[in-house]
Amino acid sequence: MSSAPAPAPGGPPPPGRRQRLRLRLRARWADRHALPRFGYWLLSRGAVVLTVCGALYVLNGFVIGWANVYTVLTGITSPAAVRPQWCAWPLSLIGWAAIPAIIGAAAGYVITEQIQVHHAS
Repeated sequence: MSSAPAPAPGGPPPPGRRQRLRLRLRARWADRHALPRFGYWLLSRGAVVLTVCGALYVLNGFVIGWANVYTVLTGITSPAAVRPQWCAWPLSLIGWAAIPAIIGAAAGYVITEQIQVHHAS
């Protein structure tokens, strides 16, 4: 015997656990537009950028070694100095362009928000 209550005759059955979770996640996803601009960007487009950066980091960690990944990503070592170079060059470009851009955008957003709060008061 099941301990779940029987549905009322003539009405729809109550939603199952999986369906309630799906509805809750769908509502959260729809509410993402209420987030601040940076939070919205981080969930929509930033997640893709950060996933690509993470995937390149992990791929290079297995291919060229974890110590080399750090030095290539931070620009200490040239990607031409490690073997194989085919995966080190994209990692170097990410470390040179994308990561500073993301950090700069986050800092700029936080500073702009603080200035707006200061001017509003």
